[in-house]
Amino acid sequence: MLGGQPDLEVVGEAVDGRDGLDQARSLSPHVVLMDIRMPRMDGLSAASALLADPQPPKLIVLTTFDADEHVVSALRAGAAGFLLKDTPPPEIVASIRKVVDGEPMLSPSVTRRLIERLNDPSQGRTARARARLAGLTEREREVAGAVGRGLSNAEIAAELHLSVPTVKAHVSRLFDKLGATNRVQIAICVHDAGA
Repeated sequence: MLGGQPDLEVVGEAVDGRDGLDQARSLSPHVVLMDIRMPRMDGLSAASALLADPQPPKLIVLTTFDADEHVVSALRAGAAGFLLKDTPPPEIVASIRKVVDGEPMLSPSVTRRLIERLNDPSQGRTARARARLAGLTEREREVAGAVGRGLSNAEIAAELHLSVPTVKAHVSRLFDKLGATNRVQIAICVHDAGA
């Protein structure tokens, strides 16, 4: 697919992530196409290591897996593109050229999934809830978690080896710190945060 392009030269091929990382470092290509699932070292680990180099190549993840966590991990590491292997060859070639010119490239299905993820109200709700819980002390987080499981003050006291008045004081502080007016709101915050 790439060999017949007059402006592209394939300078190396690797059998796994470790080999890909070594070859990319020794051959200094302008662009690296990296798969995710490979033996010895997965593509995301190899990509992260390569992109941490002082003068890294442009990197395009080319894979059959468009799982959200793979896309986000690759883009956070600095990948310039994320293409699925079912992308038509002319589009892959065009993507390589665009990445060289500094334009990031994502397969349409990947773009759609990222947009859906960003527009998913639960994503923002989770982040907000986690931020609210981050302002709590460790003991307050434990009490909040117990409230989230529906435990009474007496049950929380027994579980955490505290007195009931101490638990009441913690719950009262949770109301203030979380802006909650009742235990259900504390439980919802804990649930939204995935804690």
